[in-house]
Amino acid sequence: MALEITQFLLSAQSADQKVRTEAEGNLRQFQEQNLPSFLLSLSVELSNNDKPLESRRLAGIVLKNSLDAKDAARKQQLLQQWVAIDISVKLKIKEMLLSTLGSSATEARQISAQVIAKIASIEIPRKEWPELIRLLLFNMTQQDRPASLKQATLEALGYVCEEISHQDLVQDEVNSVLTAVVQGMSVTEYSPEVRLAATKALYNALDFAQTNFENEMERNYIMKVVCETTVAKEPEIRQAAFECLVSIASTYYEVLEPYMQTIFELTSKAVKGDEEVVALQAIEFWSSICDEEIELQEFEEVDGGDSGTSHSHFIEKALPSLVPMLLETLLKQEEDQDQDDTNWNVSMAGGTCLGLVARTVGDAIVPLVMPFVQANISKGDWRSREAATYAFGSILEGPGVEKLAPMVHAGLEFLLNAMKDENSHVKDTTAWTLSRIFELLHSPSNGFSVISPANLQRVLGVLLESIKDAPHVAEKVCGAIYYLAQGYEDAGGPTSSPLTPYLPDIITCLLATADRSDGSDSKLRASAYETLNEVVRCSNLKETSHIITQLLPVIMNKLAQTVEFQIVSTDDRERQGDLQALLCGVLQVIIQKLSSADETKAVILQAADQIMVLFLKVFACRSSTVHEEAMLAIGALAYATGPEFGKYLSEFYKYLEMGLQNFEEYQVCAISVGVVGDISRALDENILPYCDGIMTLLLKDLSSGELHRSVKPPIFSCFGDIALSIGEHFEKYLVYAMPMMKGAAEICARMDNSDEEMVEYGNQLRRSILEAYSGILQGFKNTKPDLMVPHAAHLLQFLELVCRDGQRDESVTKAAVAVLGDLADALGSNVKNLLKDRTFCNEFLVECLHSDDEQLKETATWTQGMIGRVFAVSG
Repeated sequence: MALEITQFLLSAQSADQKVRTEAEGNLRQFQEQNLPSFLLSLSVELSNNDKPLESRRLAGIVLKNSLDAKDAARKQQLLQQWVAIDISVKLKIKEMLLSTLGSSATEARQISAQVIAKIASIEIPRKEWPELIRLLLFNMTQQDRPASLKQATLEALGYVCEEISHQDLVQDEVNSVLTAVVQGMSVTEYSPEVRLAATKALYNALDFAQTNFENEMERNYIMKVVCETTVAKEPEIRQAAFECLVSIASTYYEVLEPYMQTIFELTSKAVKGDEEVVALQAIEFWSSICDEEIELQEFEEVDGGDSGTSHSHFIEKALPSLVPMLLETLLKQEEDQDQDDTNWNVSMAGGTCLGLVARTVGDAIVPLVMPFVQANISKGDWRSREAATYAFGSILEGPGVEKLAPMVHAGLEFLLNAMKDENSHVKDTTAWTLSRIFELLHSPSNGFSVISPANLQRVLGVLLESIKDAPHVAEKVCGAIYYLAQGYEDAGGPTSSPLTPYLPDIITCLLATADRSDGSDSKLRASAYETLNEVVRCSNLKETSHIITQLLPVIMNKLAQTVEFQIVSTDDRERQGDLQALLCGVLQVIIQKLSSADETKAVILQAADQIMVLFLKVFACRSSTVHEEAMLAIGALAYATGPEFGKYLSEFYKYLEMGLQNFEEYQVCAISVGVVGDISRALDENILPYCDGIMTLLLKDLSSGELHRSVKPPIFSCFGDIALSIGEHFEKYLVYAMPMMKGAAEICARMDNSDEEMVEYGNQLRRSILEAYSGILQGFKNTKPDLMVPHAAHLLQFLELVCRDGQRDESVTKAAVAVLGDLADALGSNVKNLLKDRTFCNEFLVECLHSDDEQLKETATWTQGMIGRVFAVSG
């Protein structure tokens, strides 16, 4: 029999830390010594109505956490543990959970529904709990069952649908689930609590309803019930019903035509007069339709047509009514809305949707919005002025330059004057609109800009004055300067940039803004430094090298000061880390900029010792956490200093080691891997003394189940960098590296190509494996090419898999054609027989030679020559 653990669970929530720690230890010990009995005890506790609610609640949470985890490796481990438990014990636990759905305690019912779904996520795909759906539906079909049980059952059904794939249920089960859920939404039969649970369950079950949506009669019934539910008495039910419509918009766009008139009326009514949470979902429906239509249009442009979904032009058809409805929402601002961008409200949602509509229909939106702008832009009420400005800024992406240019030219001076408006909301939105104008309509290198030499001084005068305004306004002004500078990148050719004369003032203002005492709580400091980075990056080096050279010691000095900070609290430590990250980011940009030309590279070489000392001090401040930005900056320094970087490696190596072992903050680990590549390329053979340590850590990273998968592709690329740097010395690592590369190639072959995220990851993994092969082949080419002969057949097999993959991206194609050339170049006649049998090589080369990409054609021509040489020499 399961142990009594009530007291442990209550003590684990005690205010006394000693009691709490002891109880947690007892629970952990019980779990480790006898997991089946532990889980059974928890389910008994959760299901027992006589137990205290506090212990039941925690029992449910611990039970849920024993079945699932966010971390993939831990999740897999918990799954295996559950699978290994004796069937009779699992049966008892599941019976307890199902009985708890009828508990008198709401919390116990709710958590039981969640735990059932977690077990379902493990067992249903394994065909191990086939009766679950039937048992849950039985609760729904019995008239005498209490409403609370039906509510909990619907919650459980919803969670189960969220956890499993639609392939895990047979169509009859899907039909029964949908029937029960849609009936549960009925106003005549059920209480509001049941209707809400049913509506939320439908939201989770919509993915399963594909076959049902293809059947007109069933589709009509589902849509009728959802539409009726959007006018329920209770706002939370209306909100949930609109959430269903949002999901239907993106999942079943192609069958919506017959319902659009009704949906327009329902959304319009909600937007105009319903509670905010409901209105937001009604607006989201139209945003969702825009997303679908933008994607269809992009697909038509790229592939010249058939995406498999017909374009219904819903937005275009609704335009005359939809735009006025959205414009009205812009007048519903809240007093404090733009002080905090996370405060999502009807006005912001309406403006965002208006922007999506502009991207969907292009020029057609302009005549519908401009009368609203002109009517409201000069009104006495700040809400009208702000709404007009927001509307103007929202429609700048989508319509063509020809349509927008006259309006923007006419309105620019007006907007510059509005930066002195008495209302801070108007100034905030005006600064945002200016930044949109500079982002979208200021591209001198492409021959078009709303800014001319005649008005540049005026524009900058206003921006540099307004950057002194309240932090939330100043932050938007930073954005405007950012895009202004970006537009001048490559403008005026290599000799001159119109921005150069203003650069000292811009830099001075941005540094002063970053130092503002009122900017630390907002994002202002980060915005100021990010803008400074862009101003430096986009400047004309020939004209500005002296300015950037003067900026270098200023930033170094600021970074040196952070090391001396008095750290008393964790907040101090966090502030120090944030500021150091920003300053390291600026140094990285300055290092890259000055080292990009031989004339200015000397500045970096001269300062390199001091810069490196600073970086090492920064790492020392952060002890366990190797800072991403400092790592990136060191990568830039290694690239700039080349072989000279070797003298820093003995000091830096321990921090590099820390970074490569930082599984928790996997971005730091990924960047550290990238820095290894930078250092390898900089040092060539001089990296050898550190290679054993580095390769051991990289191989350990690859073997780890804990490390985030996104770090693994850069590691393979890094193998290529190291092999290329140390040449024949890579031989000792080959026996460890090759099985890893082959294992990763097998993963690529088995990858699920229906998932967009997995396709992207697959492309990254394929490219990095090919880059590893390239580096290793080139590294061995002159001294030990024979080492790769045993691996040639596998490489060609992998290349064939890559070439036959319809979803490979251009970077994979480039890497594949390059490694094919490297194979022929390095191994020569050794691969003649292998190449002779591989017809895919010729097909692939022909594809590459017909590409529009000049670089790809060039590589393919070289590869063709290398393969030709193999057959010529040995023929």
